[in-house]
Amino acid sequence: MKSLKRFTLAAFTLGLLVSCSSVRVISDYDQKADFNTYKSYAFYKTGIDKAQISDLDKKRILRAIETELGSRGFIKSDNPDVLISIFTKERERVDVYNNYGWGWGGFYRPWAWGPGWGWGGYGNNVSTRTEGSLYIDVIDANKKELVWQGRGVGTLNNTNSIEKKEQRIREFVSQILEEYPPNMAMAAN
Repeated sequence: MKSLKRFTLAAFTLGLLVSCSSVRVISDYDQKADFNTYKSYAFYKTGIDKAQISDLDKKRILRAIETELGSRGFIKSDNPDVLISIFTKERERVDVYNNYGWGWGGFYRPWAWGPGWGWGGYGNNVSTRTEGSLYIDVIDANKKELVWQGRGVGTLNNTNSIEKKEQRIREFVSQILEEYPPNMAMAAN
């Protein structure tokens, strides 16, 4: 019985951590664009300047994009094939959890196991968290047309740790750019 309690607690904690750390990615692209001709890039300063995040976070995102594109053989150029732009959105997300049923005990019986003794007793827990979206746009530099867009949605970690913040940004960018270029993503499947 004790091992069942530990397993249940561990499974719940793992599920909570995994659900908070994942990035949901969606991408879309112009099917008529020839992504094989795109070898070089530059950042589209006008678009990036409009992104409503701190300049430090912009730098972190751009460095992460440079790393990802560089690992795929793309080069940064003054005469690029594509322009890269970013923008962000964020919203507060409210989660409500019901505390009914079987589980660890409440305030007066913290180690009780049985019906009606949910996590801390009866009632609801309400928590809020910031959910952010990072969009990465790829624009054909000659035609000035959007040819690919990737969006990553996930929970932003409100942390004072610069290392954790940079890691989260790299995770967002990496998972979004896994879908770029689309021909390579399809060939991998």
